[in-house]
Amino acid sequence: MTTPRQYPRSERVRAQIKQVLADEIERLRDPGLGFATITDVTLTPDLRRATAYYTVLGEDVEIAATHDALKRATKHLRAAVAKQVRLRYVPELELVPDPVPERAHRVDELIAKLYRQDDR
Repeated sequence: MTTPRQYPRSERVRAQIKQVLADEIERLRDPGLGFATITDVTLTPDLRRATAYYTVLGEDVEIAATHDALKRATKHLRAAVAKQVRLRYVPELELVPDPVPERAHRVDELIAKLYRQDDR
């Protein structure tokens, strides 16, 4: 599998969008919003769509409430990107839970299980 080519401009825009989203999420006053962190942003090559990945600390209920709060705030977050990042077109914004921490936890569990079996 090849990785998509990154160009300096798209990388710069990606980093700006990530920073704007992180700053704006800290300012949100939604009571359902938990401790969310933007972990990554990916852009389509034409810069028309941005996918922001986030993690949330807490239990399943808090994670679900934060997901709903971020869904409600998507228009506001997109408007913040429009104001703070110089682009001809404001990218469509999608906020998605980051699967990496969950996968890493699962891998850790499998490794621990293997070590427990070796100890027998």
